[in-house]
Amino acid sequence: MPVFRLDDRLVFPPVHLAEDGLLALGGDLRPERLLLGYTQGIFPWYAENLPILWHSPDPRMVMTTKDLVVQRSLRKAIRRAPYELRLDSAFGQVLEGCASVPRPGQTGTWLIPEMVDAYRRLHELGFAHSIEAWSGNELVGGLYGVSLGAAFFGESMFARAPDASKIAYVAGVRQLDAWGVGLIDCQVHTEHLERFGAYEVPRLRYLELLRVALDQPTRRGRWTFELDLDVFAATGGEPVTSSP
Repeated sequence: MPVFRLDDRLVFPPVHLAEDGLLALGGDLRPERLLLGYTQGIFPWYAENLPILWHSPDPRMVMTTKDLVVQRSLRKAIRRAPYELRLDSAFGQVLEGCASVPRPGQTGTWLIPEMVDAYRRLHELGFAHSIEAWSGNELVGGLYGVSLGAAFFGESMFARAPDASKIAYVAGVRQLDAWGVGLIDCQVHTEHLERFGAYEVPRLRYLELLRVALDQPTRRGRWTFELDLDVFAATGGEPVTSSP
């Protein structure tokens, strides 16, 4: 199957034409194109000195917020409340952390400067968000992604302290669930996300889930935690059930 070359028109080829997940190359990273891509199950992923590459993997790694799994050791760490948790207080620093923290088996980063600029713009427009773990005045871990309707498209995470990104992730998922944002797009399989309850589905099934999620309104703008973080810590990140 061919890989399509994009031009200035805001259009993508049908995702079922993606070969091994790679659908198209070229185009640009303006917000309108990025958002259109997300609504069609397409995202950019490429390295420096390459053209922009657009992907729609099959199968797709997803998670529902209600199916979050918190391992026992992580529950213990959450109960210690080692970090202050915030939303959208340092989006640019989270991007820098995701781009700079070394990862096993990788010699570079896909989060190159033009990608950083593109997601900063989405953040300014109220579509991209960061979930952060702080130790005093130091950002020690976090993640970022894009939110549309009842879907959150996770992009990248980093940690400079034990369990920092994991705790931020669990708090973020609990907050998303409370807001009714129930679908998390994890893109491709990783054992790390599988331990949190993520699983693979056929691309067609993902697109069905996405279509339902996009029927909901988008929580646009700067986010702040409405979750009771003291209760979150006390319960070890477990969901709080209301008494009948």
